[in-house]
Amino acid sequence: MTNLLIVDDEKEVGNFLSHLFTSKGYYVKVANSGKEFSSIDFTRNHFHAAMIDLKLPDTDGLSLLQHLKRQQPGCKAVIMTGYSTIKTAIDAMKLGASDYIEKPFDDIDLLETQIDQLLISTITSTQQHINDLASEVGFIVGQNEGMNQLIQTAYKVARKNVNVLIEGETGTGKEVLSRFIHQASQRSHESFIGVNCGAISESLLESELFGHEKGAFTGATQQRKGLFEIASKGTLFLDEIAEASHAIQVKLLRVLETREFMRVGSESILRTNTRLVAASNENLHEAVQQKKFREDLFYRLNVVHLKIPPLRNRKEDIPLLIYHFLQRHANIGVTFSDDAMEVLQNYDWPGNVRELSNFVTRVITLSDSNDATITADHLPLFNHAAVMSATIEPTKQTAAKKQESHFEIYLQRWVNDILVLFEQENEIDLEKVLAQVKELESQVGKAFILRTLKDTLGNRKETAKRLQITMRKLRYLLNEKKEGGSKA
Repeated sequence: MTNLLIVDDEKEVGNFLSHLFTSKGYYVKVANSGKEFSSIDFTRNHFHAAMIDLKLPDTDGLSLLQHLKRQQPGCKAVIMTGYSTIKTAIDAMKLGASDYIEKPFDDIDLLETQIDQLLISTITSTQQHINDLASEVGFIVGQNEGMNQLIQTAYKVARKNVNVLIEGETGTGKEVLSRFIHQASQRSHESFIGVNCGAISESLLESELFGHEKGAFTGATQQRKGLFEIASKGTLFLDEIAEASHAIQVKLLRVLETREFMRVGSESILRTNTRLVAASNENLHEAVQQKKFREDLFYRLNVVHLKIPPLRNRKEDIPLLIYHFLQRHANIGVTFSDDAMEVLQNYDWPGNVRELSNFVTRVITLSDSNDATITADHLPLFNHAAVMSATIEPTKQTAAKKQESHFEIYLQRWVNDILVLFEQENEIDLEKVLAQVKELESQVGKAFILRTLKDTLGNRKETAKRLQITMRKLRYLLNEKKEGGSKA
């Protein structure tokens, strides 16, 4: 027999649910307070599922949920809540609740279906469904505990018609996670449309989101539907939401509050049922405190908050990610040796998963053979110690050879840093980039001098001659003489 626990301070609700599920053949235990819940002997009473009200007169539902999950981890819990406490219900799901139900129960058939499906489904089948959906959209979860908690929460809230805010550094996979949420939702058969709020000017973004009428502005030669209209029954993904202007933020707030909007140049009100998923690589709470982002819009977006950890905090997943990226290239047999994989796991990946993906693509593109094996010897940029051990025994290296290795590491690291800067979508400090170029010029000059000094056995005059520079320039590049210093 299926055992069901109901915790609700309203006796009428408890009696109704008890009658409803008893008639379906369930054994039902009802507790009308936290005190009655505490009196239950969980060593003798095993429950398959529990329905817990969030607000009780002598305690709160979250505390009871945590106690229940400690006593019976396998018990599937459903939180009963009013709309005003949906955010707390989401927090409950992060603590282990399987679902939440809004009160009052307007649709009894839906209530029965939710509980029946919860009891019929197994952990194995649910997890397999999550894995299948994640694989389908290309979201690699891996073994990291934080990522697994993230995907479980995302899966639970996906079926609810609530807004989601995803935060994470550039390149962590915010759009891919939003696609997972769409695929796991009841809207999966409808449109998923994404737009980068930081890549479009304010006027164009307004037209993109809300549409425009013919003649609304110069170049508006015909009527155009906006994304809120096109994705009315689907999911709209707003990337880099922090980059939206205050005027756009006001219009977004109105849509979220009323579900109504107007095309640019129109006075007709249109309605939308779009499910909104927003993303930002900035901390929106801090942006609110700095008056860069509207507080009321933030709370409308932040019904469910998901934060993707950076790759440096989930390095155990790097081998799986690399394997996934390699599989995207047909007929490629490129592999990574164990020492190479160790080197890559010791690197911090400031560009996150996107940088790792670009790195794998570059490796495949530059490989001499489709069946190449990448070793630590090919990766001086990532780990100096690995290069030293992979090229030659340290005890046999000369000082000059070490200097060459240092330069090789510096050069490839410089190239990688510049590529990361070039690929990122945020504002770029060009002066800082030009300073890095100047530093590169200095290091390149010094490297050529040191190599030539080795070849000439330290003969500076011969070195200067081979490099076609003066002795003054030689000393200058070696930082032995500052510009405007004493004579040579």
